[in-house]
Amino acid sequence: MGKWTRRAFISAGVVAGGGLIVGVAIRPGNRAAKLSKYVAGDGETLLHTWVKLDSDNVVTAIIPHAEMGQGVGTALAQMLADELDADWDLVKFEEAPALGEFANYPMAQAMLLAGADIPDFVLPTVEGALIRTAHALDLQITGGSLSVRTTGAYGMRIAGAAVKEMLKIAAAEAWQVPVNQVIAENSQLIHKASGRVEPYCAFAESAGQMTPPVSPTLKSVDEFKIMGRHVERHDLPSKVDGTAIFALDVRLPDMLYATVMRAPTFGGGIDSVDELRTRAINGVVDVIQLPSAEVSSVLGGFTYAESVAVVAKGYWSAKQGMDALNIQWRSTENDGVSSDAIFKQFDRDISAGVDRESDIAQGDLVASMENAAQVINADYRVPFLAHTCMEPLNATAMVKDGHCEVWVGCQSPLSFRQSIADALGFDIENVTLHNCFMGGGFGRKSRPDYAIQAAQLAVSLGRPVQLIWTREEDVRQDFYRPAIQSRFRAAIDDSGDLIAWENTYVDKHEPDEAALIPYSVDVQDIGHVRSPTHIPFGAWRSVAHSHHGFFTESFIDEVAVAAGQDPFDYRVARLQHLPRQLAVLTKAAKEAQWHLPLAPGRGRGISLQSSFGSIVAEVVEVTVKDGNLSVDRVVAVIDAGYAVSPDGMKAQIESGIIYGLSAALFGEISIKDGAVVESNFHDYQSVRMSDAPAIETHIINSGADWGGAGEPGTPPIASALTNAIFNATGNRIRQLPIKNVDLQAARESTAAMG
Repeated sequence: MGKWTRRAFISAGVVAGGGLIVGVAIRPGNRAAKLSKYVAGDGETLLHTWVKLDSDNVVTAIIPHAEMGQGVGTALAQMLADELDADWDLVKFEEAPALGEFANYPMAQAMLLAGADIPDFVLPTVEGALIRTAHALDLQITGGSLSVRTTGAYGMRIAGAAVKEMLKIAAAEAWQVPVNQVIAENSQLIHKASGRVEPYCAFAESAGQMTPPVSPTLKSVDEFKIMGRHVERHDLPSKVDGTAIFALDVRLPDMLYATVMRAPTFGGGIDSVDELRTRAINGVVDVIQLPSAEVSSVLGGFTYAESVAVVAKGYWSAKQGMDALNIQWRSTENDGVSSDAIFKQFDRDISAGVDRESDIAQGDLVASMENAAQVINADYRVPFLAHTCMEPLNATAMVKDGHCEVWVGCQSPLSFRQSIADALGFDIENVTLHNCFMGGGFGRKSRPDYAIQAAQLAVSLGRPVQLIWTREEDVRQDFYRPAIQSRFRAAIDDSGDLIAWENTYVDKHEPDEAALIPYSVDVQDIGHVRSPTHIPFGAWRSVAHSHHGFFTESFIDEVAVAAGQDPFDYRVARLQHLPRQLAVLTKAAKEAQWHLPLAPGRGRGISLQSSFGSIVAEVVEVTVKDGNLSVDRVVAVIDAGYAVSPDGMKAQIESGIIYGLSAALFGEISIKDGAVVESNFHDYQSVRMSDAPAIETHIINSGADWGGAGEPGTPPIASALTNAIFNATGNRIRQLPIKNVDLQAARESTAAMG
């Protein structure tokens, strides 16, 4: 989706040129009456799209985001409850249903109108337009570290404050007192002069008849009571005692189980299938060929190839049946492609520089390079990466009387629902999607291919079916973080000052600013060339920041070393114009005792990255002994403006660090004969508990605009790690993963040079 300007959005019929009549027509009014049937049960009153109140005075925050372990439900409920002045012990959350009526219009507002100064009389019209826009875009996605900074800031806080105003008005009318004498506190309404005290629920019915105000008064930070402090997460008890419902927990009468396989070469298809041995296996019910499907959504369109499914009375029988199939796959033009060939292509395309596009170009690069005391050159590259969520991809589907019902864990329920309807040729009203808890998502579960397959099987079988992908299929049929090569040149003068920075990389992906550097350099030329491959692309935790954070923060380290200066001090000198970044980097160095000497064989590395509205610096300490690497300690500092849930933010930073460490140390999807080589955790490894470093996370509440937490912890870790290895060994690692580097040989070589 192209970005809309605020002016274009408003002038497109909302306000300008006779749009006032249209504007009045699209004002949402009191939506609660229309939406109650979807979310309000007995004894519950829907007061706002995102808020309901029951007869026991329990407030439920209705969250238009998926819970995949990140704690978003609790954090957003905190934001709503604080503005509502609710008693936290009387607050819970539930995920919004996958219905267009619950599309995430606060996210649309943040994307399109953040910071816009809109008059109050226009706001209801704008809100109505945003509701329709979000509905049209199937906007109900979880990703991009957007939850707190968009839905929370523009949705939950406003909903809580609006409902509080409605309840106060209802109480004032019932008590016949001025509304400014009514106090809301701990889910009670109080009139001190008369001594009246009533719970919120006493006024739910009358408040429910009101239209929520669109611009209620919000609290200042010093008024927060629930935001900014630790509260127990609401989703954890059920996950601990086993009562939480994941899609794999769904059981339906007469249900069958299935697993699938697609052509190993992307874009391939089925030539023939010999089913004889499979059908002889006890428990196998059927072998079904599923057609390819084209999918389009707000997340981008894609096509996936036809596949073979084995259906059985139990998963193990289905898995055995799949292993017994003799499938002949059609040949493709990509059957000879390898990882080496792909990187040779990248190198060729960067060198040719054909149709290079600039991210930034300032100053005279040629003159700076010619007049430099020293020019530093380096090429960096990273491989394709899979997501490998702990929970395997799965979905359960049932089709009956022309209606499809699906249980799945996904990051975009509305777009999944639409994609399933399109694939089956059903009207959207004939598809119901139940979104469940997820065991990780990281971007993979924003793609609906696995849910579509389950629905297709349910149609073919006429019975409910639970589809479970094998780990091998998960690894080999992912939508991958792309392999990238990035070439650098830097010029320094006689004093070691950085006077020019040049960078060309292949294939630009979101966000646009990922390759830009924070450091003050007068001459910069950063750009990219296209070098497409046949490997499916997908969003991976922190997207383009994940690789550019490694590239740029490794190379600035190289420049500092070439200049004969300390890497931390070198960065500090070039961050004087960015006080937030400087503060984050300085605190990380201080907490890690940056200038304290380490024993031989030990090293420290530092890295800084701004992403998703947050700034993160990380320092890594390592030990390299006899060629063996130990990652001992990570110190992280984040400035996300304000930490709504400090403990949750720390958990997310730790999670991002472990995810990024796994990629830096082990992560590699390699291509041979057009297909993925790796298949499971034995050859696509993750950091285990025994190898995980001690992690210390420090939070700076700077008061800046709120940023994200789920993604920003990942980008700095790879470069901080490889910079630490250089500090310990003298070996500069420019190509990941580190498992392919012989650190013993590197250390011996360094010692010999010494």
